[in-house]
Amino acid sequence: MINWEFIIGHLNYWFFIVLMMTGLYIVIAKGNLVKKVVGLNIFQTSVFMFYISIGKVIGGTAPIFPVDMKIDNNIVYSNPLPHVLILTAIVVGVATTSLALALIVRIREEYGTIEEDEIFIIEHELDSSNKTPNTYKENGHF
Repeated sequence: MINWEFIIGHLNYWFFIVLMMTGLYIVIAKGNLVKKVVGLNIFQTSVFMFYISIGKVIGGTAPIFPVDMKIDNNIVYSNPLPHVLILTAIVVGVATTSLALALIVRIREEYGTIEEDEIFIIEHELDSSNKTPNTYKENGHF
């Protein structure tokens, strides 16, 4: 028998799994390099959302202590560490994405395409003819 209360109670986890698998599918199944970067970003965003949801404490408040430092032991505080780590991961993710897109632009300039299969074919032809991508381009293959 299906326990619907468990499934609905953990709906955020199911959402993360769907996002994660969608991103992974895009990275594996698509040959376009830009689409692969988008898939990585979807995967990365699902991990961010997962960690942020773990850091949420029901009934918790921000961990800001009172000025007089009279701390009430009955107050539940949320852990700020997951949120801080995710902020750092977002910055690293933006930098990684920009680097990947810059590399894709450079690959497009060099090979004339951003499709993975076409790049493999060109690389194979270049290896067999001992040419560089620029001489390959000059001979009108692009």
